[in-house]
Amino acid sequence: MNFIQKIENVLRSIKNSFKRFPVTIGVSTALVIMLIILSEKATQFTQNTRDIFQRINMIIALGIPLSLCIKLIYEKRKDLNTIYEILGYILGAGILIIYYFLLLKDFAMVSMIRYIGISIFLYLAFAYIPWIGKKEGYEFYIIKLFSSFFLTVVYSLVLYLGISAIIFTINQLFNANIPGKYFYYTFLIIAGIFAPSLFLARIPKMDEDFDEYEYPKSLKVLLLYIVIPLISIYSAILYAYFLKIIVTRNWPQGLVSHLVLWYSVLSVIVIFLTTPILDKNKWAYRFKYWFSKFIFPILIMMFISIGIRIRAYGVTENRYFVAILGLWVLGIMLYFALGKKLNNIIIPISLSIIVLNSVFGPLSSFSISRFSQNNRLKSILIKNQMLEDNKVLKASGDISSDDKEEISAILRYFQYSHSLEDVKYIPIGFKIEDMNMVFGFPYVDKNLYQYNYFHYYSGQIGKNIEVKGYDYLLEGYGIMGRTEIKDNIVVSYNQGNFNFEIEQRDKLIYKTNLKDNALKIIGNNKDKNINDKNIIDSDKMVFIDENDKIKIKFFINSIDGEWGNTLEDTILKNIDYYVLIRIK
Repeated sequence: MNFIQKIENVLRSIKNSFKRFPVTIGVSTALVIMLIILSEKATQFTQNTRDIFQRINMIIALGIPLSLCIKLIYEKRKDLNTIYEILGYILGAGILIIYYFLLLKDFAMVSMIRYIGISIFLYLAFAYIPWIGKKEGYEFYIIKLFSSFFLTVVYSLVLYLGISAIIFTINQLFNANIPGKYFYYTFLIIAGIFAPSLFLARIPKMDEDFDEYEYPKSLKVLLLYIVIPLISIYSAILYAYFLKIIVTRNWPQGLVSHLVLWYSVLSVIVIFLTTPILDKNKWAYRFKYWFSKFIFPILIMMFISIGIRIRAYGVTENRYFVAILGLWVLGIMLYFALGKKLNNIIIPISLSIIVLNSVFGPLSSFSISRFSQNNRLKSILIKNQMLEDNKVLKASGDISSDDKEEISAILRYFQYSHSLEDVKYIPIGFKIEDMNMVFGFPYVDKNLYQYNYFHYYSGQIGKNIEVKGYDYLLEGYGIMGRTEIKDNIVVSYNQGNFNFEIEQRDKLIYKTNLKDNALKIIGNNKDKNINDKNIIDSDKMVFIDENDKIKIKFFINSIDGEWGNTLEDTILKNIDYYVLIRIK
């Protein structure tokens, strides 16, 4: 097949996709047009108008997977005529309009997470609707979808780069002054019209038979000889870490949950994709058989990690998603471990249900998080005798700084993630500025690092420096390495060990370590950082040294570092300074 025939086949496929999915391609084309209008008129629109356009564009983008789902449902139900399909699209458009006015009023956290959740649900539904009711071949269907998507991305990228090169060349050779915005518009047209048309043209028909479909060799090599060995090595590392925390009893927190979670999700995908060759390939079968059992201790470690965070700080949307996705992975691994004949369509169906549940209803991430944070607030108020008849009382005495920070953090969470109206126990119309009046203390911005990290700077910054009596003024950053200031006189500064040296004719004539002087300064001013008073009088940030050949005066501008258990254990990160030098 020659090049011309390949082009004709691509164009024929796109034409067929227009016939099969006219509404979806029409919606994606409308999105491209709206984005171009927004780009052209953005400077003429008010901020409110721009926000309206952006929200409309988000709704149109949501219409792409929704229209696909509607089309596939009616393709599956061959007994329904065209009238029902049209009614389905009208119903879908009505749902999007209602969603715009009721659930997408702004760009707040709740609105954005819910929008992302619904998008994921619809795309997952698009992936499994054609196969509901069928028993075998689902993995091949998904593999073909992924290969079509990958091929579409490659074609689209090549087309975009080619057109961009043409525009660039015309600009350079003919001084055409084609505006840069046309690169963006080219991208929109290719990504929003060409790519969807090409991808949709390759979606298998409902009656397509996958019995003779051959498992792609490239995918087989990638999964069996690259991905699975990497996952196995990663599993061994996690097991070694698991044994370490059992011995040290230092239970994991934070990052461990995410490392285990995404590795587990990837493993689910790998087992899903290798299911068609489990009976033919021993390596794939052994991986599925053993991995689905050995992963449970690692998942337990993940749940302990996220449990520690939830116990300490309550549930938030992020922790909810980690926990609920972890439970889904646990369920799927149990299914892999116990199921004898796998029907893997359960994987996307169950995930889509969980996604939808996480953004709607009483068990959603929003409802659970609000409930959890209100309970945290209640427990802190009761602990400090600040709650009576479900109303906040002013603190009668001085409560701990930790409790003040936690109360402030909870209110901040509601203010930025939800609304202060969702907080129980506080008066109607409460604002953060009212904390002193309602709680008896002002808002405290929690700084997790205030007792570990420090930053001091001199009150001399921005002021003139007296240089009388000295020959040279050098900046610390300017003398990294070696700097010659005079014939045969070289100044050097090593930021790694804070050694400052001066050599004359390759002979050391002066040496000091700025760390020693910096430690003296911060040792005398440690309490200032705790009180957020990290400005130090300039005369305390200056020291003079001399010998028979050199006189030195250092002006320390700032000192950064991390507190240790003792002053000697303190780690210095950076010292910024000026230095005056006089050669005797």
